[in-house]
Amino acid sequence: MNQEESNFDKFEQYVMNNIPIRLIHLSDMKFVARSDVKKHFRSSVPLEDSLYHPSESVRYAILSHRWLDEGEPTYDEMKAGTAEGLAGYAKLKNFCDKAREYGMEFAWSDTCCIDKNNSTELDESIRSMFRWYRNSAICIVHLAQSETIVDVEHDEWFTRGWTLQELLAPERIKFFYKHWSPLTDDEDDKNMEPTEVMETLERATRIPFDDLFFTPGPIRVAYGEGGDRAFCRLIEAIMQAGDPSVFNWKGQAAQHCTSRAIPQSPQSFVNCQVLEFDDERLEMTMTSLGLRVPLAILPLNVSWRRFDGSSTCLKLKCPLCPTIEIDFTSYDHANLFPEDIGRAMSDEYSWVYALGVVNYSNIEGLREILGIRRKSAGFILARKPKSTFPPGFQPTDALGITIVSRPEQKFTKWSLVNNGGLIAVEFPNIPEGSVVYIDPGYLQSVYL
Repeated sequence: MNQEESNFDKFEQYVMNNIPIRLIHLSDMKFVARSDVKKHFRSSVPLEDSLYHPSESVRYAILSHRWLDEGEPTYDEMKAGTAEGLAGYAKLKNFCDKAREYGMEFAWSDTCCIDKNNSTELDESIRSMFRWYRNSAICIVHLAQSETIVDVEHDEWFTRGWTLQELLAPERIKFFYKHWSPLTDDEDDKNMEPTEVMETLERATRIPFDDLFFTPGPIRVAYGEGGDRAFCRLIEAIMQAGDPSVFNWKGQAAQHCTSRAIPQSPQSFVNCQVLEFDDERLEMTMTSLGLRVPLAILPLNVSWRRFDGSSTCLKLKCPLCPTIEIDFTSYDHANLFPEDIGRAMSDEYSWVYALGVVNYSNIEGLREILGIRRKSAGFILARKPKSTFPPGFQPTDALGITIVSRPEQKFTKWSLVNNGGLIAVEFPNIPEGSVVYIDPGYLQSVYL
């Protein structure tokens, strides 16, 4: 296959598999299929360019917005020519006008470009949504509740799981206020520099600045699945980037199938504590046992505990700085409220606690060591002794088998017991800007 044939083949495969099923042709506001788009852009395919990518030819604008309660134009209404009187049609027209200003000939909106009566088409659209936003030439965002930059942080657009994926997926984004005036004079608001807009987006989403450019994918967001589930999957995707600041939330954990380390909603990141994190990433993997993540495990001693019937109250001390006490209350009956209270208070049955530090430093020198900083943050972890072991027996005639003595005690795996994000701990005996170096053996992979 020569270069010309290769480029045309890449172009056709791209159009048939990586752009929306239909687009709006802006010249007449009529729908066009992929086959029409292919004919339109075919002449723009270069014949000799070995570095050619079809996205250079196939350009369309895509809309990101919050749906109105009623009055959004549907596929059937657009096709029948009866959509113009609807409340949402003015928004669609404004979007198309902005797309033309960007030199686009085609545009896509989720309100009318999907035939939702066709289950096969709807399913493909749901599965392909992230890719379609990713491949757009420009994503135009309408913030219907914002008239100034101050309003942006409180706009509902930032509180929905599927609009957050529409922030992460596109390479170029342009934000518009309620009355379609632009937030900035820039052509692209997704700027790698820490501009006022990017800082505002970071505050509004509680997603670290660098992660706004991390585009894990595809994030399949199903319209109708519910914002809670969509948000959980968004956080899972961000965790793949390994940024420990994703744990800096408070409130209740989400009803996730395996992990308790995922917050309930974007609001969980609002007004969180100021913590220090290194630039290095954590290796995080979602498994059937929970989120597997390496943490620096600092032991905690119980100095006081009380069972209140519905909760367990504890005072925990860290040997790294015995003057520090962590007050902790758990409402987790399964983990911290055994049926036999008397037995639970005994040393034989006592739970073992630890602070699983997230913002540790992994320092490489002659040997790998860990650094614990003055302002640390982590999860309260617990594990309990397993049931007693059967009597040990050491045969004298065992051949080829290494026999070990009976274990004195064995514990369950560490489990997360604080259902509310990170616990901040400040060690006053560590100078500001310094770290305490500890043995790498304290680093363990746990399941949250």
